[in-house]
Amino acid sequence: MATRTRTRATRRGPRAPRPRQASARKRIWLFEEGNASMRDLLGGKGAGLAEMSRVGLPVPPGFTITTAVCNEYNARGRTFPPGLMDEVRRALGVVERRMGKRFGDPRNPLLVSVRSGAKFSMPGMMDTVLNLGLNEETLRGLGALTGDERFAQDAHRRFVQMFGKIVLDVPGEKFEELLAARKRRAGATLDTDLGAGDLREIAREFKALITREKGVEFPTDPWVQLEMAIRAVFDSWMGKRAVDYRNFNKIPHDLGTAVNVQAMVFGNMGAESATGVAFTRNPATGEKRLYGEYLPNAQGEDVVAGIRTPHPIAEMERELPGVYRQFQAVASMLERHYKDMQDLEFTVERGKLWMLQTRAGKRTAQAAVKAAWSRSRSISSCSPDSIRKTRGPPSARASS
Repeated sequence: MATRTRTRATRRGPRAPRPRQASARKRIWLFEEGNASMRDLLGGKGAGLAEMSRVGLPVPPGFTITTAVCNEYNARGRTFPPGLMDEVRRALGVVERRMGKRFGDPRNPLLVSVRSGAKFSMPGMMDTVLNLGLNEETLRGLGALTGDERFAQDAHRRFVQMFGKIVLDVPGEKFEELLAARKRRAGATLDTDLGAGDLREIAREFKALITREKGVEFPTDPWVQLEMAIRAVFDSWMGKRAVDYRNFNKIPHDLGTAVNVQAMVFGNMGAESATGVAFTRNPATGEKRLYGEYLPNAQGEDVVAGIRTPHPIAEMERELPGVYRQFQAVASMLERHYKDMQDLEFTVERGKLWMLQTRAGKRTAQAAVKAAWSRSRSISSCSPDSIRKTRGPPSARASS
């Protein structure tokens, strides 16, 4: 049976990786159990979340399913290792206790995000699914819990759209067309102009679209939703775009991708909520100043979707001064900790800062040299090639 499975996988692309005795290893790591050195096992996102949790930064609780499990999944012919979902339930139980909520509870629901996270970022990997765990019952509970029916309906609309596009592979533009049509009928310019009733109807239209496109009903069991999302992350590792990218860049196919499951925090809960991305310094010049953008009353995908115009991160100092000062302190701490410029993702929920990602930021050679000097590090921390690039060609230096 194992030979036939490997033969089928070879026709689709590279040979599926052999399992690395994942069943004998720890398959799931709570964030605080890992650290930055575990990128091979936890992936880049998971290692970053683990390190931020380890040093005491505000990170929503969660866990990482390891890259070794991804390899075993593919080696088994796209089948979960025995007992994996039982382990997921136990890990999510820890998150439930820390958040004081329960996954699938109609009165006090815990919602989660599901994100892929290989050792290296690459195209073709599954995008993030937010607000997973919502159905008609937990939707009512979320509305009652927050006292904000519009927020709950917006969270549900977003979840159905993301799950349909990312997990069920319905073309994203079809959801956007329905959303645009509803805004025209409602006389709304932005998504934030839509009321709770509009958002409720949009979610129904999205579910009908999924049924037409895929011939299936939208899953209502939160545990089924979670299992499907985890499976979609693993499947994306062997998707054509990801395989082609690894082939071109000579990245091994047996690295696998991790899956990060994390308690949701919400940037779309009003004026004191926001979401954003930022570098710990200017990536072009190396100037020691936060550089990035954010959106008030929004969720993560809004920043990159182009639906609304993000604000420069400096404006947050005026709009949310306390959060801005805290974010400045966190950014400085992470840069010192990693001894490198960091690329950060964050959410603010009703005035509370939450960190969602940290990774080494890409910058120009000039910025690399300036950052090294400003951190009082030796110039040897920059590569000789970076130093040569900042100095320019010999003829230019001679004439200056």
